[in-house]
Amino acid sequence: MRGMGLAIFAATLLMIVGTLNIIYGIGALDDARIFVNDTRFIFTNLNTMGWVLIVLGVIQLTAGFSLMAGKTFGRVIGIAGASLGAIGALLSIGGHYPWWSLGIFFLCLYIIHGLFIFGDEETATAI
Repeated sequence: MRGMGLAIFAATLLMIVGTLNIIYGIGALDDARIFVNDTRFIFTNLNTMGWVLIVLGVIQLTAGFSLMAGKTFGRVIGIAGASLGAIGALLSIGGHYPWWSLGIFFLCLYIIHGLFIFGDEETATAI
């Protein structure tokens, strides 16, 4: 199949990012010290940010496992999860690590690209 390697790579990245988002979400719910020192948030408090990150992480993990199983559902949810991750990365550019946010944004775009080009074999046309 065309794009199979990119789809497996995208599934692996989605599982890694989903796990990290769940860990960050639990850290935000627990009022951990990783979100301190004049940090500004889009949401009102860390509790809201924590739940948003946990839900996003679950969506990304579901997409990654479904992609590994070869389901079409994984492509659709993977594109949605990567799009939400890209939007979240763009919203955090104004923080202390703008280059990290841009890197995550372009990685999400690469995941979306890999999921879009995944498909059936191209047939050669006779001349």
